[in-house]
Amino acid sequence: ATVYSGVNRLGFGLSVMRGVSNFTPRKRLAGRAKTLRFVPPRTDIEEEAARGRESAEYRAMGSCGPGDLLVCDGLGKTTAAVGDDIKLLQLKLVGAEGIVTDASVRDMNAITAYGYAVFTGGRTPAPGPPQIAPLEDNVVIRCGGVAVRPGDVIVGDDDGVVVVPSKVATEVIEWYEEHEEAEEYIKSLIVKENVSPGKHYTPETFERFHKERGGR
Repeated sequence: ATVYSGVNRLGFGLSVMRGVSNFTPRKRLAGRAKTLRFVPPRTDIEEEAARGRESAEYRAMGSCGPGDLLVCDGLGKTTAAVGDDIKLLQLKLVGAEGIVTDASVRDMNAITAYGYAVFTGGRTPAPGPPQIAPLEDNVVIRCGGVAVRPGDVIVGDDDGVVVVPSKVATEVIEWYEEHEEAEEYIKSLIVKENVSPGKHYTPETFERFHKERGGR
């Protein structure tokens, strides 16, 4: 929630994905985006696309490593899967932080057992075709109604997923850390005095906190 506020204050528009939920409850997600774009299947496009180990889906997963995660534009097709336990095993092998998609995955129980974070639009026994097929890796995509560029920072928890544009990631992280500290300070005052949050959850208290800490 605080990360969302940090992005929103900079005027970047939509940053919270819609229709994407955490299927690894209480597991948090943070990492750099590697992207994969799906499109509706079409014979001529499929004939031109790379196959096997060189297909877009395997290139996208292969580009991940520790600190990275896979973000898939699945066109919001929650009755179609972007992968199953065999394909998505690659994310475990490369040490990725997780997967995010507005479509679904197959074999959810097996995938969540891999240990990385799984944020999807749902779970399904159905494969991708005839609804979606992988086309491009590491390009600008849309996921959950939000634009995602490769390298953007993706943050998720049980409340949802926020996209932090890479160009402001450092600024947002610094603001987040300071704001979280300020809110803890405010909560301590409320508990200590046993008063309504309205007494201290104010701009004036935030300002006092920053002055006491020598911040902005």
